[in-house]
Amino acid sequence: MAETSLAILMIVALLGLLAVGLWIGLALMGVGFISMILFTSRPVGDALATTVWSHSALWGLASLPLFIWMGEILFRSRLSEGLFSGLAPLMRRLPGGLIHVNIVGCATFAAISGSSAATLATIGKITVPELKKRGYPDRMAYGTLAGASTLGLLIPPSIIMIVYGVTAQVSITRLFMAGIFPGLMLGGLFVGYIVLWGMLTEEGRAMREERATWGEKLRGVVRLTPVAGLIVVVIGSIYSGLASPTEAAVLGVLGALFLSTAERSLTWTSFIEGLMGATKTTSMIMLLVAGSAFLTLAMGFTGLPRELAEWIGGMNLTPWMLIAALTLFYVILGFFLDGISSIVLTMAVVEPLVRGAGIDMIWFGIFVVLVAEMAMITPPVGFNLFLVQSMTGRDLGFIARAALPMFVLMVFGVILLTVFPGLALWLPEVLTARN
Repeated sequence: MAETSLAILMIVALLGLLAVGLWIGLALMGVGFISMILFTSRPVGDALATTVWSHSALWGLASLPLFIWMGEILFRSRLSEGLFSGLAPLMRRLPGGLIHVNIVGCATFAAISGSSAATLATIGKITVPELKKRGYPDRMAYGTLAGASTLGLLIPPSIIMIVYGVTAQVSITRLFMAGIFPGLMLGGLFVGYIVLWGMLTEEGRAMREERATWGEKLRGVVRLTPVAGLIVVVIGSIYSGLASPTEAAVLGVLGALFLSTAERSLTWTSFIEGLMGATKTTSMIMLLVAGSAFLTLAMGFTGLPRELAEWIGGMNLTPWMLIAALTLFYVILGFFLDGISSIVLTMAVVEPLVRGAGIDMIWFGIFVVLVAEMAMITPPVGFNLFLVQSMTGRDLGFIARAALPMFVLMVFGVILLTVFPGLALWLPEVLTARN
């Protein structure tokens, strides 16, 4: 009974703090503070200070600001324009035409930025005007952009994977490895949807464009070379064991600075803007991590996670049933919170349940990131929907309907990941065995 009262109080307190506009990280700290004051005898002040400091100084988070800064540099360079002009000759003859550039462009940029927002803003500002000028339907252009930009969460280096790895205390390198095939799988589902649209609908068949010449394709490959080289350096150094994620992030920042300098798009103004953008984003995420860590500590002292785990354990749920319940839970949570907030807010309770059910935490990390991607295009608070709305000026309802097929494909992706866990676990096991 006491545990039920505590759970209700914590939920009400959290919703109340969020309703008055308090930052999520501070709201998490506030709930933890209230819980410890009312339900424990542990001194709160030193617990708060120690927890916030220890979790802000974790070595695993050192790569976070560097990957964010790399994405900010590339966002402000002309490399993104070369990405579109390089992909267009290779994609335009496929069924669905240049809509494919949204998918492949987002997947490629995600592999060097790690951020869904940066991916959407960078690719969208280039593809949306071009697709509109060529007569592609807004529904396909905006929907595929909103969905494909979420690949920035799944395809490494991923900011949300770093946060999950630190929160759940699992290897970030193994998480990066595990995200490769699920990311390619999801990108393949998106491409397949566009191909079917291009082949089976009259609207799609009308979008077939002229085949590019070999000269155009060769120039496209040349334009893609700098981006491809940076991806190989960053991702390859991690998977080969030559560099840790933090060291690879340093290489990524240096590579991004070199490339943007070589093409003369790096100015002192863009350098400062990129640095400040990375600082703001990192600060927001670090506050979330600190708030989540203190709430986890507070819940541990109250005994709520243990009681909840015992309650759910008494329901005799199979791992499949637990995953189905968590999928529904995170989709509902996505109505109100972004992906990173959903993970840090719930991990204190969810982690012991998942470990107790015998579910691999690396696999679960990919699962929860994939579900967090779904939250990015779930109305009414789907963050990517707002980004597309601000970019295009169309109403949120239209954009949400346009992104609905991508949401359905993500649900199918969750099913495939659950049925075939090797999609996430095979590569980490193979590369770990070799090293």
